[in-house]
Amino acid sequence: SSFRIGGAVPTVFSYFSEVLAREKRGEHLSWLCMFWMIGGIYASAMAWAIIPHYGWSFSMGSAYQFHSWRVFVIVCALPCVSSVVALTFMPESPRFLLEIGKHDEAWMILKQIHDTNMRARGQPEKVFTVNRIKTPKQIDELIEIESDTGTWYRRCFVRIRTELYGIWLTFMRCFNYPVKDNTIKLTIVWFTLSFGYYGLSVWFPDVIKHLQSDEYASRVKLFRNEEVSNFVFNFTLENQIHSSGEYINDRFVMMKFKSVTFEDSLFKNCVFEDITSLNTYFRNCTFVNTTFYNTDLEQYKFVDSDFINCTFFHIRTGCQISFDDDYSAYWIYFVNFLGTLAVLPGNIVSALLMDRIGRLTMLGGSMVLSGISCFFLWFGTSESMMIGMLCLYNGLTISAWNSLDVITVELYPTDRRATGFGFLNALCKAAAVLGNLIFGSLVGITKAIPILLASTVLVCGGLVGLRLPDTRTQVLM
Repeated sequence: SSFRIGGAVPTVFSYFSEVLAREKRGEHLSWLCMFWMIGGIYASAMAWAIIPHYGWSFSMGSAYQFHSWRVFVIVCALPCVSSVVALTFMPESPRFLLEIGKHDEAWMILKQIHDTNMRARGQPEKVFTVNRIKTPKQIDELIEIESDTGTWYRRCFVRIRTELYGIWLTFMRCFNYPVKDNTIKLTIVWFTLSFGYYGLSVWFPDVIKHLQSDEYASRVKLFRNEEVSNFVFNFTLENQIHSSGEYINDRFVMMKFKSVTFEDSLFKNCVFEDITSLNTYFRNCTFVNTTFYNTDLEQYKFVDSDFINCTFFHIRTGCQISFDDDYSAYWIYFVNFLGTLAVLPGNIVSALLMDRIGRLTMLGGSMVLSGISCFFLWFGTSESMMIGMLCLYNGLTISAWNSLDVITVELYPTDRRATGFGFLNALCKAAAVLGNLIFGSLVGITKAIPILLASTVLVCGGLVGLRLPDTRTQVLM
């Protein structure tokens, strides 16, 4: 999924920029950015609505459980299928048609772009004319070797090698004059923005979950030295720790264990039947003449435990996690949905102001304000405060993302645009992985380092972004 999406994003922006009029280019590229966020809202909303609800799941044997997360995967695939259908109605890139020698088709598409833009400007009578054409340079070596080589595998090898060589040359041209300085600056801005944004985006929900876990753990019930005989447990046990207990001739039937731990306990002549468990473990326990029937108590839930004359029947394996009563998991999806929804106003504002106040002002201002907003996280001591900070942070950061996409598209010439955008997008994902690792490791340890680190990189990246050239009135090269 990531491999395919990573290849599509640079192509989409490069393709769309070729058909836009200069005076509306920033605005319409910003609208295009908004659909990335609409997709995020769709995915977050579907996750929130589908995954925590397992009432419609069904089983295929004892191992395969078709739970709601699989339904979520199917639902997320629907927009991808729609995009494939939509692509069949879209024209090819004129530059690509010129490169492969289909000049007539390229002229027709260019004329269609020209006429559409002129009608939008109120000048439908203006005639499409071409004063000069710069034909893309082709690699004649490939054509010559293909015609001279007789074996098909040799031709395939030469084609692949030549194409890879051409890709490498195009990539290296992104570091040549006159775009070298711009590439270096864009690299810094993309890296810092991605590192700060994705790092904090992962850190926010984990911190909220950590706060919930601490509050949940503070309400744990402790039971020591219990002695229970000839009793039927048919109700839910939740958030409990049982130590040094003895359970003789007891039955655990049609019940749930939620965050329950048994330590140093003895189970003798007991029956576990139709059991569902979540975060439940038996540590250093002893089971004598005990039967397990139709449970999800797999081996990893028994830690350093001994079994004497015990039998296991129909043990359910595979993905058995249930979100029915898992409040913290439900909140994680809800928080992601709110955080994604919060970027919508910022998207609309950035699209309307992109061509008015300029890309650089929006990029630098958004990143600096995002860095400043990070300091408010220091005062977040509750779930509601952290969620509010998440929404504020995402709403401020989205303008930087939109303006950075527009600037990147406009700074590169046509023959390097997709390659340069793709390289920066790949660097963005590498920074996101690094941010996830660093910020995720600090959850529950300290808030100072993530806040200061994110603030520093965002402010520095915004200041570097202000040094980029203004492309608002620039004709695409």
